Amino acid sequence: MPRIALATYDPGTEPSRDADLPVLVRALTDAGAEAEAPYWDDPAVDWGGYDLVVIRSTWDYSWRAAEFGAWVDRVGTLTRLANPAPVVRWNADKRYLGELAAAGVPTVPTRYTAPGEPADLPADREFVVKPTWGAGGRFAARYTPAEHDTAVRHLARMHAEGFTAMVQPYMPGVDVGGERALQFFGGRLLHASRKGAVLAPGTPYDAVKVPHPDLERWRPTDAELAVAEKALAAVPGTAGLLYARVDLVDGDDGEPRLMELELVEPNLFLRLHPESLPGVTEAILAAARGPA
Repeated sequence: MPRIALATYDPGTEPSRDADLPVLVRALTDAGAEAEAPYWDDPAVDWGGYDLVVIRSTWDYSWRAAEFGAWVDRVGTLTRLANPAPVVRWNADKRYLGELAAAGVPTVPTRYTAPGEPADLPADREFVVKPTWGAGGRFAARYTPAEHDTAVRHLARMHAEGFTAMVQPYMPGVDVGGERALQFFGGRLLHASRKGAVLAPGTPYDAVKVPHPDLERWRPTDAELAVAEKALAAVPGTAGLLYARVDLVDGDDGEPRLMELELVEPNLFLRLHPESLPGVTEAILAAARGPA
């Protein structure tokens, strides 16, 4: 009987935002595994006692970068970790987008501004400012050129907290076609979803955002699949991936571009795609068993 941990976050007094977690624990248990959902930062957990630790919903990690990175490295030395620690380390810092662009993956153009570097903001179109370590729209905002001074203050706040900022042109296609999320599990396309724009005009960077507005099922196009497969092929250590979510938007030319590649703790949207539960369960069990 394999012992499997689905690492999650401590929601405190609030209900957990991971609605899929109890469903997945139950499915693994019914399949013969000993499955649990411990908090990733619980010092009492014996991570080495599991055959597999799946980073499932550690959704506060971007606030605690150093602590989370140390945890990933430690667990990776104690047992099998999915995704592998080097992949998680690489993907947690969104400067990976620059590497993927250099490898020929169509991406949303991105500039990086580290603490101490001057602001270099577009003067001819809307743009987005967000941190390289972030999730759920945290510290992200959309600006017009007329809001330059507000954006500079946003950069200053992030730099004061030690964050490197990303500056991207706002892709207006997201207001029409939304953002598409292609979910892969066990090396195969699991399902796809589409959501509306997260960043509304005028929303402050420190406001709480709805991370997945107007979520619906989606059938990916051939062009979207091609971009997703090219992005995944360019990931260092692709052979060790258990799961991946490829987030795409339309560029100015109408062709799909990579917005983000989620290899750390992507929401699986199983409530929207209940037919995917058996495939996820089997892929996790296979990973726990290890190489044949």
